Amino acid sequence: MAASRMPSKRLDVLFVNADSSLQAYQGLAKTYSAIEPPTWALLLAQSCRAKDFGVAILDCDAEKLSLSEAVSRIQSANPRLVVFVVYGQNPNSGTTGMIGASALAKELKQQYPECPICFVGSHTSALPLDVLGLPFVDFVLLNEGVYALHNLLRTDLRSGLKAVKGIGYKVDDSKDNRRPVLNEPQSVVPQDRMDIDMPGYAWDLLPYRSRPLDLYRAHFWHAEFDHEKRTPFAAIYTSLGCTFACDFCMINIVNRVDNGNGIDASHSRGMRFWSSKLIAGEIETLAKMGVETIRISDEMFFLNRKYYEPLLGDIIERDLRLRMWAYARVDTVRHEYIDLFRRAGINWLALGIEAGNQTVRQEVSKGSFQEVNIRAVCDKVRAAGMNVISNYIFGFPDDTPETMGETLDLALELNTEMANMYPCQALPGSPMYHMAKQQGWRLPDSYSGYAFLSYDSQPLPTKHVTAAEVLKFRDEAWQKYFSNPAYLNLVETKFGEKERANVEAMAKVRLRRKLLGD
Repeated sequence: MAASRMPSKRLDVLFVNADSSLQAYQGLAKTYSAIEPPTWALLLAQSCRAKDFGVAILDCDAEKLSLSEAVSRIQSANPRLVVFVVYGQNPNSGTTGMIGASALAKELKQQYPECPICFVGSHTSALPLDVLGLPFVDFVLLNEGVYALHNLLRTDLRSGLKAVKGIGYKVDDSKDNRRPVLNEPQSVVPQDRMDIDMPGYAWDLLPYRSRPLDLYRAHFWHAEFDHEKRTPFAAIYTSLGCTFACDFCMINIVNRVDNGNGIDASHSRGMRFWSSKLIAGEIETLAKMGVETIRISDEMFFLNRKYYEPLLGDIIERDLRLRMWAYARVDTVRHEYIDLFRRAGINWLALGIEAGNQTVRQEVSKGSFQEVNIRAVCDKVRAAGMNVISNYIFGFPDDTPETMGETLDLALELNTEMANMYPCQALPGSPMYHMAKQQGWRLPDSYSGYAFLSYDSQPLPTKHVTAAEVLKFRDEAWQKYFSNPAYLNLVETKFGEKERANVEAMAKVRLRRKLLGD
């Protein structure tokens, strides 16, 4: 039974992280998928607490609560407002998180119709009117929702709503219908107020079994394929957003400040950073709580040395001895800083390679992808004692069976310590989503259809290959990689015989796919 973190003062807002794992990850959910702390719920909770609102977090994913258990917990907490925070650290998580959030919100509204329900997250930012149109949703917060939520909580949730920028709500019209209304946008927290208005993470509000963060587990590979190293685990942002505008990505949609039609993530790109002092303090707090395994969730951590250099130096000075990983694109890795990363405890670097064919890669990255020697980048990172997780996507609009084969061939040649392989999805909020709508391409008809590993997964077709062929290629490529003797020998050499056996056991978990006739 997890320890409860409900506050003693009046509860203004309860942040809920629903559980979508079983549908999103199928047979991988029980043992192999990560259970990440709800980063944005933690940020919003700390932000509201700093304004003296009473806050709490209910993490249904970590506690693995049934719908009835979750409804009972919400009812017992009796908050003024329930906010479903539907974000995640993977680009598609804002949409796939709607699986569990919509199911729980629907059940909650049926049992307690007077309970005010609000949604915030990347899917909500992408399609605010769609989410507001759901019968169990009373409010939406546009973009990241920080200032909108503060101002909404200053009302009685009934009157004065017209004056609250950055929210959507429903008004009664003459036909006994509730009409959705979007107010004008509210700004996101600017760079110079990041430490003030989003002053860190409310770690103490998370549930735990016997010690902090022990209900959370790292990605299997991050723990070097050793289940015992996976817990406790935390994830943290040092910055928000991305400077790039790749067609397949919707990360920047949470910066949205334009309610117009046709707006996607590429219209609000940019990065904001917390101070290195605040982030180093948060990481030290986690270390003192017994956490060694930490994910740096920034889309582009290895990009701006003005921010990562002092932060990593501070972590080294504090001698925190952590096991961390961070993201980079292969064309943003600065080799002279790899040793600094390793000394700070970053022993995995996630490289967005995306495609083996340069023309395909350039097309979806708006030409921003610089031509680099991918093999040399991987070699130098690994020579410095770091592990590489390489990310690949199959099914870009210009992909053919031959170019997807090039991507797989590159993956097998690089033989990195881990590889993620995704089918290309037109995620709500991405430029590709609007492209798909304009071209009349078939899109998923359910939230789970946007989940890469779900039964319902519905990737895009390319100009040359069907959606089913893309999915089949991805699944077969994954099996080929993780059963490849060269890869298994690498795992055994670097991590051990037990870890190799763990990888082989993982590879036996087969995904069922509706699109492939399962």
